[in-house]
Amino acid sequence: MDSIHIWGGVALQGEVCIQGSKNATLPILAATLLTGECSYIKNCPRISDVYAMASLLRSLGCTVIWQENGLLVDSSSVKRGEMCSEAVRGMRSSLCLLGAMLGRCSEVVMEHPGGCVIGSRPIDLHIAALEQMGVEFREEAGMLKASADRLHGAEITLPKPSVGATENIILAGVMAEGDTILEGAALEPEIAALCRYLEHCGACIEGIGSSRLVIRGGRTLYGTDFEVPADRIVAGTYLLACIGTGGSIFLERAPGDELEAVIKLAERMGGKLYFSEEGIYVQGPDRPKSVERIETATYPGFPTDLQSVALAVETMGEGDTIIEEKIFENRFRIVEELRKMGACIEQLEETRVLVRGVPALHGAETEAKELRGGAALAVAGLMAQGKTCVSGCLYIYRGYENICRDLRELGARIISV
Repeated sequence: MDSIHIWGGVALQGEVCIQGSKNATLPILAATLLTGECSYIKNCPRISDVYAMASLLRSLGCTVIWQENGLLVDSSSVKRGEMCSEAVRGMRSSLCLLGAMLGRCSEVVMEHPGGCVIGSRPIDLHIAALEQMGVEFREEAGMLKASADRLHGAEITLPKPSVGATENIILAGVMAEGDTILEGAALEPEIAALCRYLEHCGACIEGIGSSRLVIRGGRTLYGTDFEVPADRIVAGTYLLACIGTGGSIFLERAPGDELEAVIKLAERMGGKLYFSEEGIYVQGPDRPKSVERIETATYPGFPTDLQSVALAVETMGEGDTIIEEKIFENRFRIVEELRKMGACIEQLEETRVLVRGVPALHGAETEAKELRGGAALAVAGLMAQGKTCVSGCLYIYRGYENICRDLRELGARIISV
């Protein structure tokens, strides 16, 4: 199913349960390599990136079995060798296997990782940090080869917060000799989830949730049961969809404490939000208000993964909005697709656009070119009058377990084709 058909113009109503977090699941699955035992990772989303990671783990010798509510991973028979090239090329998060494989086997051979084409995402921060821990890197025939006779702790300062580099340092650090002190760690909640899983396995990590982590290395890790938290980006997508379409919805399990920047934006757009231990209730406005300026930032700022959705909503805002992308320089590939639907968007610079709100969008044939932009086109289709077709939806399925099912539960007229 490569396309989504949407008949828009319907205010969302109802409730939906938010899936497990993609960005937490993938590094946690990589971390199961370090135990050499069985771990049961509950609430894994059934998305293509998780299936790809499961295939990678199997190729390394793990037994990976889907259970009713998650994945059972037995890493007792991990072998050295190259990772499956096809899976690595298609999934940026395969890079977190770098630290895990070095921690387990002291070596790894892999192609440069892929993922969505949303801008330059060099891995120099990963390499520089791991070199401080005793890892040697070389490139041969397009392959990245890394090895360490002995991983050791180090004092590492990241020049800028990098989620992937932080994860790799943690994964290598828990298996290294001695302590690793990491300054400038990324603050994303998915990093805290990885640390909590490793603590369940017997690791000792101090400063979880802060920019300074102390990773006590050399401890024996054990398999464990662990539940992945809800996906804040999926929750934010549906929250903003309600702001764009109107209506009222309940997002069960939505992590309100991780969505502060998104919630503030939704309220400025005219939404009313109410919180409980079970989730978030969202009441959308008749028409979203324009917010003068939206800027993406590292957590706890407004997430780059929701910038495209915010852009889609503001195409029908009452007024003008400047949106500036400060994380990835190629996040505006959605602009031309939204223009097909009647949006008025002026590209001021490569990373900055001016959105002039229009009273209505109309359905059109559009194409998803990356994961979050694809989800944003689906949201635009919900807002538009008439029928919208979004092709290229394999991108969307990398991060959303069943976006059509979820939105149908909220009253949307949407199907996969």
